[in-house]
Amino acid sequence: MKRGSAVNIASFSGHGSIRAEVMGDDFERPATADEIESMKDLLVKDLQAGALGMSTGLEYDPGIYSTTDEVVELAKVVASHHGRYVSHIRSEDRRFWEAIDEIVEIGRRAQLPVRVSHLKLALQSLHGQTDRLLGRLDQARDEGIEVTADIYPYTYWQSTLTVMFPDRDYEDRQAALFAVEELTSPEEMLIPDFDPDPSLAGKTLAEISALRGTDPATTLIDLIREAEALRAERKAKGEDGDVESVIAVSMTEDDIERLMAWPHINFCTDGGLVGSHPRGFGAFPRVLARYVRERQVMTLEQAIQKMTDGAAFSHGIHDRGRIEPGAYADLVLFDPETVSDRATTEKPHARATGIETVWVNGHLIYQGGWESGEGYGKVLRRQSSS
Repeated sequence: MKRGSAVNIASFSGHGSIRAEVMGDDFERPATADEIESMKDLLVKDLQAGALGMSTGLEYDPGIYSTTDEVVELAKVVASHHGRYVSHIRSEDRRFWEAIDEIVEIGRRAQLPVRVSHLKLALQSLHGQTDRLLGRLDQARDEGIEVTADIYPYTYWQSTLTVMFPDRDYEDRQAALFAVEELTSPEEMLIPDFDPDPSLAGKTLAEISALRGTDPATTLIDLIREAEALRAERKAKGEDGDVESVIAVSMTEDDIERLMAWPHINFCTDGGLVGSHPRGFGAFPRVLARYVRERQVMTLEQAIQKMTDGAAFSHGIHDRGRIEPGAYADLVLFDPETVSDRATTEKPHARATGIETVWVNGHLIYQGGWESGEGYGKVLRRQSSS
């Protein structure tokens, strides 16, 4: 007997998935009109199955090669089904302002709600410009574009090494220099996973550079070259998956706190339970401990609202996230005086403290370290009134 999921699950139709299905390996170009029509057909099937809308990862393959027009055409289909658009925008650093303008334009042209996933100012020259950013987003909202965002409570992100080369030229030394001098630093660039040479896992770029006797930019290029060779080898065998990852510091606490206080932002993890970033286990307890109890960036009530009703509403889900008669009993009992994250980059799977009991759809699934192991979660589908 299948037990199902311990938690509720909702899904967006992934632009990258449908683009890959239509274009295959020939994706490093704009899609043709016929290909966009084929993508629309796949998107409609997902929407009819209950997808909340469409998500894009425009900084990653294959979405990075799409045009704004392509995304708008697909977003119009989502709008016709009363869905929503969420995006890892096209750039979180070098071309940040253009990427913000693009998601606003998508919302304007397709006439649907748009959401910036894990909003951040991830470049030294962007630090301190939260007022400028929030001003742009508020202006869009004043124009009738329902733009929202989410954020995770860390100054460091996790991705692949290749994401630091937006033009996908991994031999570009200037791009490598920019990455290690402007985006982050060799000392703050941790390589938690590196399949070509597992002995490097857990070391910083600075440490690897010292071991190899090469400067950081050269080392970064060499690591990507080695990773791409292994990726190609595995692909030839029909194997898939990442062969490396990077965790790098690019944000500031002041910017994070100012963004958190924006009324139209919610919290997220942007991570999984098997990743090397502590956000998969620590994000929400960290908000409650660090930003509510310790730094008093917001009240406990404001934080909970952003985690529950606010998050549900901004995804078009109107019957979750509230405690009232007739509502679904998705509940967490915690001690606001002791709740805290324990996960770190060294121990990313360390469990939080202060979480006493969890119910999903009225069923007890966790209490004092005991787990039921049962799957009481439900699949949440798009609601017509969203």
